[in-house]
Amino acid sequence: MTDSRCPSETFKGWLFKWTNYIKGYQKRWFVLSNGLLSYYRTHAEMSHTCRGTISLAGAYIDTEDSCNFVVSNGGTQVYHLKASTEVERQRWVTALELSKAKANRLLHAESDESGDDEGATGSTGVVADKTEVQSGLRVLASKLEDLCTCNDLIGRHGTALQRSLGELESLRSATEGADRFKTAVERATLFRITSNAMINTCRDFVELAQSQGRKWQKAFQHEREQRQRLEETLETLAKQHNSLERACRGASVRASPTDILPPTHKGEASCESAKADLSGEDDENEFFDAMENAPDFITIAADPKQHKRTGSNVSASSSLGRLEDWNPEEKALCGSGCGQDGETSRRQFRTRIPDKPNYSLNLWSIMKNCIGKDLSKIPMPVNFNEPLSMLQRLSEDLEYSELLDKAAKCENGLEKLCYLAAFSVSSYSTTVFRTGKPFNPLLGETFELDRFEENGYRSLCEQVSHHPPAAAHYAESKHGWKLQQEITLSSKFRGKYLSISPLGTIHVEFPASGNHFTWKKVTITVHNIIVGRLWIDQSGDIEIVNHQTREKCQLKFTPYSYFSRDIPRKVTGMVMDAEGNTHYILSGTWDEKIECSKVVQSSKGGTEGRQKTVYQTLPSKLLWKRRPLPPNAASMYYFTDLALTLNEEEPGIAPTDSRCRPDQRLMENGKWDEANAAKERLEEKQRAARRRREAEAAHEGRRCEPHIPLWFERTENAITKEISSLYNGGYWEVKEKGDWSLCPGIF
Repeated sequence: MTDSRCPSETFKGWLFKWTNYIKGYQKRWFVLSNGLLSYYRTHAEMSHTCRGTISLAGAYIDTEDSCNFVVSNGGTQVYHLKASTEVERQRWVTALELSKAKANRLLHAESDESGDDEGATGSTGVVADKTEVQSGLRVLASKLEDLCTCNDLIGRHGTALQRSLGELESLRSATEGADRFKTAVERATLFRITSNAMINTCRDFVELAQSQGRKWQKAFQHEREQRQRLEETLETLAKQHNSLERACRGASVRASPTDILPPTHKGEASCESAKADLSGEDDENEFFDAMENAPDFITIAADPKQHKRTGSNVSASSSLGRLEDWNPEEKALCGSGCGQDGETSRRQFRTRIPDKPNYSLNLWSIMKNCIGKDLSKIPMPVNFNEPLSMLQRLSEDLEYSELLDKAAKCENGLEKLCYLAAFSVSSYSTTVFRTGKPFNPLLGETFELDRFEENGYRSLCEQVSHHPPAAAHYAESKHGWKLQQEITLSSKFRGKYLSISPLGTIHVEFPASGNHFTWKKVTITVHNIIVGRLWIDQSGDIEIVNHQTREKCQLKFTPYSYFSRDIPRKVTGMVMDAEGNTHYILSGTWDEKIECSKVVQSSKGGTEGRQKTVYQTLPSKLLWKRRPLPPNAASMYYFTDLALTLNEEEPGIAPTDSRCRPDQRLMENGKWDEANAAKERLEEKQRAARRRREAEAAHEGRRCEPHIPLWFERTENAITKEISSLYNGGYWEVKEKGDWSLCPGIF
């Protein structure tokens, strides 16, 4: 009989097999090999006559008493067997269990291989590597199942041994003690045999794991080297591309016509040149099918005299005259020295900041490890930033607040929608050149923009959540409007481009009329992350809804397409009443201007299957146009006049204000190395504060409570029924008193 410690070898021996009630148990020669249990009458019959065979794959093995056990395949084959001793029976049961486990594994492996053969595609090298890995995994899984089987057997034998030892302790006579002692010795022998099998199987498993581990380590090292070579190649390509780009730019500057322009126009000319570069037709750009983005309507010019008086619900009316053409000189910019009503302003704001240093840093060296991740959780050096926080960028939405002032004066809800549409588009006009990332605000950080004397409004932003990052914004104006929003940015790096999705709703209220408007922002995409000049595109749809009258405006931001004949950054829209009738058509670009045309008549046109609505419109009126950038804007991060003033130091602001951030201030002053060190210190201070709160909560046996903002509270909006952070009042009263004791020291 072979040793049962090696389940792969043949196991042989004599057993008694139940035949019938007349002959009872008969002695037979049993052979266990390759998952099959066969029996013969004698040794000699092994060469020519097999009396019966049962497969152990899926078989049941059950022990009845100290010497008897049963082997069944769940069907007609059932072997009732008996060994001469309990030790002999247990040896057979152990060998049968191990052989059964091996047979089941082989059966599953064959089915897996047949499935792989049916669906196998690809090159020979890939298939060979895949087969080798699968083979190694199957061997390891086989040894692991052997370990599980041995562990189960050791548990059974250990229980039996403990039972025998317990019986020895309760002996009453010497005769009974001898029998019990013999049983205990047999069971101890069984435990030793099974333990040896377990030890040998563990040794085999460890050896296999070590050998396979060395193979996989070599394979992983090869993959790592290939990836490193690819990264180095891409980095070299990016450097060469940037060098060529600088050389071309230097050559164009020497022959540039901007040298003969007046100083007040050079900055704008350089911006136009940059904008042309940003929209360059690069093979790395993300292209879209132009036909998919074609508008569902066509506009044609109508004769104003012919449609001057009509009773149609989409005809021209006297309200057209109240939509005024845009006049960029109508409202003075901050820092120009004139107030809203033309009188001399009480404050003078700065008109420039220190020039941006010429630090070079490869963006790909950092972004290569960020593919598919949320960038709000990844620390970035200030080299990719601009010296403004996200709260200050959010306040820049009010750059063209005069559009809201005009909307507040309108009595007609459709006219309000026209101005609100222009206002929603104007907030993107500063992003066309601004490829720098704003600073992530710290939890509890605030920013106040007070332009009440100059432009009639004041606003407050606060970082109300850190993960996910969320900022709440509130603004009010003496011209009769209020704005509230809570924005969470979800950013993902996709390899070629960075996608930024603002999540949240913007609310604008006009208390005098009771009108309440809401809309959401579109997706921002930053292209050419790896190679080439960074450029930004906006894409998606905006629906502005008047919740009082159900009137709405639908805007479409068309993504850039190499194959499209439309102008880049195109925006189109329709202003409709509650019944869905279109009254105004909007058109323009999100970086330049928005025009509005009054609809006087509509009809269906186009070929069958591609019907489009044809709108006859009166001559368009200019609702909004982007103001020129200040001179030398390229050396000042392409900031607008308003953006230049946002980080200007002011007395009396809260200690949590973004203008108090040391890292942001150092970056603005050109000290980027010191700014990086200060940024790291602030982020570590914030992490330490979070760990301290969590430790205190764990010590007290409670859940760590979320951060409670100072100036905003989460509540349900009465109009939209959304849960968002709404301004709770009190900030400007506290500022007037000069008592900032409630503000935490976050910097």
